[in-house]
Amino acid sequence: MRITGLGHAGMFIETLGGSILCDPVIGPTFFGSWFPFPDNRGLDWERFGKADFLYISHRHRDHFDPALMRRYIPKGITVLLPDYPTDDLEQDLLKLGYDNIVYTQAGVPLEFGDLTLMITPLRAPSDGPIGDSSLSVDDGTASILNQNDSHPLDLDRLMAFSKPDAYFTQVSGAIWWPMVYDLPQDAKQNFAKLKRDAQNKRAMYYIEKVDAEHVFPMAGPPMFLRDELFRYNGFGLENDAIFTDQRQFLAHMAELRPEQKGYEFLPGTVVELDHGELSVTQTLYTDAEIERVFEDKWAYLAEQRDSRQDELRAEEASRAAILPPDEMLAALKEWWEPLLRRGRIFREGVGGPVRMTIGDLDLCVDFPRAKVREYAGEETSYWFTIPADLVSTNIRDHEIDWSNSIFLSMQFQAGRIGKFNEFIYTFFKCLSRDRIEYVENWYAEQSDVSEDVQLEDWVVQRRCPHLRADLSKTGKIEDGVLTCSLHDWKWDLASGRCLTTQGHPIRARQAEDDLHRSAAQPAA
Repeated sequence: MRITGLGHAGMFIETLGGSILCDPVIGPTFFGSWFPFPDNRGLDWERFGKADFLYISHRHRDHFDPALMRRYIPKGITVLLPDYPTDDLEQDLLKLGYDNIVYTQAGVPLEFGDLTLMITPLRAPSDGPIGDSSLSVDDGTASILNQNDSHPLDLDRLMAFSKPDAYFTQVSGAIWWPMVYDLPQDAKQNFAKLKRDAQNKRAMYYIEKVDAEHVFPMAGPPMFLRDELFRYNGFGLENDAIFTDQRQFLAHMAELRPEQKGYEFLPGTVVELDHGELSVTQTLYTDAEIERVFEDKWAYLAEQRDSRQDELRAEEASRAAILPPDEMLAALKEWWEPLLRRGRIFREGVGGPVRMTIGDLDLCVDFPRAKVREYAGEETSYWFTIPADLVSTNIRDHEIDWSNSIFLSMQFQAGRIGKFNEFIYTFFKCLSRDRIEYVENWYAEQSDVSEDVQLEDWVVQRRCPHLRADLSKTGKIEDGVLTCSLHDWKWDLASGRCLTTQGHPIRARQAEDDLHRSAAQPAA
């Protein structure tokens, strides 16, 4: 088996049963914010486009690049479609002309001659754009797991496919940006470090559980080449950004697991696996060029920024004309109010109005009353400032997932009083009737009826209130605070209160309480 790195999360897998093109992206994506790091334009995209199979793990635009697909990937390619609860990815592919679709089943292996593969989708509201997935591949010569951005809960089931020889996984995530919040600089720096540490901890959790002999960090970091975002590359010019690069993570992994074999997986990296034997070569960059990418990173990034401004100007030219404030308000009101009326759990979860300043429009999304109206001066716990051309473009395109456009672009500002509110950002992922109804039903089904487990001196519900991880495997307790290592969410066990976000309480009691109750029972 041969695996070629294509940049970011992209890879080209050649097996005895055919080749698979995974998540090919050149970009830029998210309104011109993200470029793959390092530059991957020099690859032979014509060759990779002639794969036997196409696998798009999920709809996030750093994994799904329609412009690249139109240019390089024939319409007749066999598409491996993850089994998601809504058909948004399928409809995206059909609109591009890709209709030769294999509808996979969640966690069910498929055989194509010597090739066996399995796609394991995730379906929770917090999984990517309501859906994320991993790809397992085995052709008899080797087995690999392309976990990508996904954070699977049932690792035992995933690992039942086969023990991977090589493991490819995200180590640098992006959903929450401390940099955009209305915070003092020292608070941004502290939150950025906490975010990086949490990402490292989560990646190491999976690396230890999968326990593959060979590990390849991927799926980030991006390059930010817009002038106003440039300073947020990597850890940031002022140490207030969140992205760990491949080399930094490998150094971290070497400290914690010196026996683990880790490798840089970059555009042009070729990994060959054959019955336990492995070789790694680089076909796009020289050793000296790679050294400069990592050791003189800011100079490399500056060169990339200066040479790619035409791409940014072209992206800006593709945006919609800015709508007048009254037309924008009317459009959002017509679009969002029917969804708000259907989203009772969203409304209760947000619990108050959210202010949005969009160019000259100052509006309020009144979640309790299911209204979109002009801002009336009331206090709000959450507020956003967003450029009007981005919102106008999303209205023109009827973009149903603003996380997968505006919020991942980092071209906005935000503020809040109190804790992070998951329901607000999830609502902005669910701007269609199908999505809002699916997520409402998902939340409604999360009332916990699972068994309890004992963790140290506490008895807690077995399933994490966030995304249902098994806390007997992912839970750690320190000073009365339970942390789920999967996403670093925390609970105060004495009260059951979630310390990470509003809502999501946990059922917990001290184990000695059970002993006292037993002792108080009369003998039979």
